[in-house]
This record gives sequence, C-alpha cells and structure tokens, in this order.
Amino acid sequence: MYPPCLAMPVLGILGSSSSKQLHYVSLPLNSHRRKGHFMLNQDNHGQTDERKIYIRELHEWVPVTKEFYDNYYREINTYRRRQQKHGRCECPASKRYLCNMDCWTCSYLTSGDTSSLNDTFDDGEGNEVEHQDFLSDLSPTVESIIEDQELLNRLFDALEQINPHYAKICWLWANGSSERDIAKALGIKSQSTLNYQRRQALSQLKEILKDWV
Repeated sequence: MYPPCLAMPVLGILGSSSSKQLHYVSLPLNSHRRKGHFMLNQDNHGQTDERKIYIRELHEWVPVTKEFYDNYYREINTYRRRQQKHGRCECPASKRYLCNMDCWTCSYLTSGDTSSLNDTFDDGEGNEVEHQDFLSDLSPTVESIIEDQELLNRLFDALEQINPHYAKICWLWANGSSERDIAKALGIKSQSTLNYQRRQALSQLKEILKDWV
C-alpha cells in the first residue's frame, strides 16, 4: 500500500472542507535527519528519571534515581578535576564512570606535582639540600618522657580517688572495650546512663588533675 517509508497518521484539513480527517504523511526511512528527530521525540516521550552508576568493586551497573546520580557524581567529578589540575590523574573521558575517588587502587594515578622528601633545592646560599632536612624532629625528648610518666602516675592515683564505679568505666574504656561491653560488664541498662556516668568520671579526673592537664 505504501512505499518503503514510515507512514505517520496526521489529523488535517482536506481541501476546502472544514471537516477534520485522518490522513498519512510519508517519512522516507533513509532520511536520517527526520528519523533521528522522530526517535528523539519517542525517547523523550518515554523518558524516566532512572540513571545508572558503575560500582567498580562489584563490576556492575546499579540503577539509581536522577537525584542520587547527580549527587554521587558531583562530588566525584569535583575531586577528579582537582587531581587532574595537579597532574595526579590521567583518566580519559571514556573511563570516568570508573572513578570512585580511590586513587591508590586506580591505574590512572600519576605522581603529578607531588614532590618527594628526597628532592633537593637551593637554600639560597648556594647549598643543595633535601626537603627532609627541614623536618622537625618528632622523636620524644628525655624531658617529655619523664613528664608523660609522671602524668601517668598521677592518673593512676586519681583513679583511686574517684567513685570506684566510675573508675571501672575508665579502666574498661582505656583497655579498648566497646560501650556495649562496658554496659554489660557493669550492669548498665541504657546508653544515656553510660554516657552520663562516663562524663561524671572524666569530670572528676579533670578536677583532680587540673594542675597537670
């Protein structure tokens, strides 16, 4: 009935008659411009807010909302541009979906403008020195070790002066016990009670050690 084409139904006016009738307009399939326009309208008509992000650890695409997609990649794109500005990222545009800001596991990481402590420079007096020569010595001095030991002894004395129950909280806390374990060991029923007692313990210790801390 019709040549190889796409027949589009259109409501229009025929001749001088004022009655509206349904007739067809043929769009040749080899007309890329018109075909593309039609497909674009079709896509827009069925458009949804669903987007997809790539989770590198899982090696798969995950569907998300447009709002989540925009927020997710906004932070990543800002971070990646900052790294690229300093020459520390060579990720091509086609691979940016892989970025999760974990640069140390990324194959596109480069040294950029990060300098080594062994790099040398002129100190202004004709001497070539390394950056590490100007680092402060962070090793403890004998005086600081003695002071720390004295403070520790004072702390032990202070723990014997405060409420024994509060002292147990401090000991358990200092030994790495979780809040759940502390509450279970001391029979404390609620989180708020544990927090209150811990604040009271620290307050009493602070008062005793006010000349030291």
